Amino acid sequence: MPETSTLTILQPYPGIFAYYDGRIAGSRLHSEGPNWLDDGAYALGVASYAIVDDGEALVYDTHISVAHAEAIRAHLEGLGVTSIRVVLSHWHKDHVAGNAVFADCEIIALALTAERLAENRAKIETATPPIHPLVMPNRLFEGRLDLKVGHRKVELHHFAIHSADGNVLWLPDEKLLLAGDTVEDCATFIAEAEHVATHIAELKRLRDWPIARILPSHGDRDRIATGGYGVALIDANRSYLERLTDAVANDPIGPLKDFAADEIAAGSILYFAPYEEVHDSNVARMRAAAKSI
Repeated sequence: MPETSTLTILQPYPGIFAYYDGRIAGSRLHSEGPNWLDDGAYALGVASYAIVDDGEALVYDTHISVAHAEAIRAHLEGLGVTSIRVVLSHWHKDHVAGNAVFADCEIIALALTAERLAENRAKIETATPPIHPLVMPNRLFEGRLDLKVGHRKVELHHFAIHSADGNVLWLPDEKLLLAGDTVEDCATFIAEAEHVATHIAELKRLRDWPIARILPSHGDRDRIATGGYGVALIDANRSYLERLTDAVANDPIGPLKDFAADEIAAGSILYFAPYEEVHDSNVARMRAAAKSI
């Protein structure tokens, strides 16, 4: 089937669009064999975003394929957008796969993201499916960068959560956070187990912000469509990491539905069974990291 056959365009707020795909039982886009697209982002649900105002657009991540990126660009141009910039949340494949569609645009990223992409370029370009050519960011920053999209203020901030190069978008007037993979529903994917203590500290720092709502890259379609998550999502992700850190050395660790039962019951996160595999991976990675100390 066409790669974008299950893509939906949501508008959780005026001028803010979510391009959501995945979380569809029995559906695969690339192949029946193992691959990063179907077995990762698409299985768990993934969204890229665009902020639009006064003929300008800021695209936050370029989605999981060139076809998805082409659909994003076509939608924006159909809205009358004549100026597009791209911001990358971090270097992982499901956030940069469509960069080539925006090769003629400014692609903004942390300097650390550019370093990670360069270091992993050969693996990314020969992955299954390949991202070839990998188009690199052409404007780099460190720490913080302030932008305007039409009349809207947008701030880019570095948070070393999930990946050392995590980069969130903050709309201060709306108190809205576009979070990338710094938070996730229903469990964060631990990509850098050796840095989980840093991730926990950074989640505490993020929690101090006056956040009204959160739009993550991986979450529930309906909740994103209706405005996103509250700050309890940050608390749930931090609690999960803290609990896992405490338990991983000695205690038996049950399935995610039991391990995160309190947060699920409170509605901070919504249980989604495919995340059991993420949880199992997290436990294995944390145990391996503990043994290496």
